[in-house]
Amino acid sequence: MNLTQEQQGLIDAIRGFCRKEFGTREQLAELTNRGRDAHNEAVYSKLAELGYLGISIPEEYGGSGGGLFDQCLLHEELYRGLAPVHAIGSTHTVAGIYKKFATETQKKAMLSAIANGAPMSISISEPEAGSDAANIACRAERVKGGFRVNGQKTWCSAAQHAHSILLVARTERGSRRHRGLSMLRIPANTEGLVIRPIDTMGGELVNDLYFTDVFVPEEELVGDEGAGWHQLMAGLNGERLVAAAQALGMAQRTFDDLLAYLKERTQFGQSIGSFQAVRHRVADLAIEIEASRALAYSTIEKVENASTSPSELVKLTSITKVKLTETAKRVALEGVQLMGGYGYAVEYGMEKNLRDAIAPTIYAGTNEIQREVISSSLGLR
Repeated sequence: MNLTQEQQGLIDAIRGFCRKEFGTREQLAELTNRGRDAHNEAVYSKLAELGYLGISIPEEYGGSGGGLFDQCLLHEELYRGLAPVHAIGSTHTVAGIYKKFATETQKKAMLSAIANGAPMSISISEPEAGSDAANIACRAERVKGGFRVNGQKTWCSAAQHAHSILLVARTERGSRRHRGLSMLRIPANTEGLVIRPIDTMGGELVNDLYFTDVFVPEEELVGDEGAGWHQLMAGLNGERLVAAAQALGMAQRTFDDLLAYLKERTQFGQSIGSFQAVRHRVADLAIEIEASRALAYSTIEKVENASTSPSELVKLTSITKVKLTETAKRVALEGVQLMGGYGYAVEYGMEKNLRDAIAPTIYAGTNEIQREVISSSLGLR
């Protein structure tokens, strides 16, 4: 696909921003507590000031009115540039839900807040409801003026940075598990809500959430009561493609770092990149990245233009998510191997690339679940 002049300008601008703000290891280490913190509020605020956080938000709500392709290009370049803005993924997922299902009052408040730099989080998973999201048990009981929420959530991305949480809770329990789920907006500082970061191999990316008699006013119901499952499913294509775009950025950054190292490092009187055994492995990585990029851009264009059937789009987005995230992981594994001890050393950053590349194969629907979606679409049930 040929990018427009505006899209190429966006790419160039984001690359320049990343080089200026955190283009050296020293800059990035200072902004991320030496790699422990994946989100930096100051960097995130600068992106908002430059208008990038509202890239896919309509102009009437303070955004620039771009589409899904523009949003995916933004994510690709930010992840290629190692931008410490972890909350942007969950924020844009939440924005997509507000655009489709919120009231006009909610859109004016929340989409404008997102465009102006307010991070958002969405809370779906529970200890007994991960890939089986229909098993959600966190309860939102009807009370006078709204809902009372009790229960636990887990693996909630960026909740510790969030302005508010978009909670998926059970408002009704019947014989059909997919019914009776609703979405509620809960400010992060609400009484009765406790947010506890989970220490992971990638840092504190996700959180446990505990709700104890949390009152949520009626006007914070997003969409229709009981329609939460449908609302979640409506956003899956976009969520998968954003995850794929992030993985593409990771893969390209890892490849760039590896290539620079292979050209500089010498053994036996020559650069190690000049040995055929190494050259061919690097060539294979270049092939994988370019093929993955072509797949991603093609799928994003089809989803944005709705140019094929809904069932075909679901299959394509699942295929794209699996391919791109596993490409990122493969490139990072090869990067560690080809750099030898330096690939394993924290100083050079390749081991961090590997740790980061594992996560996208799990979030936005594990790749195992994506394979279930793909195989079912092929009639294998």
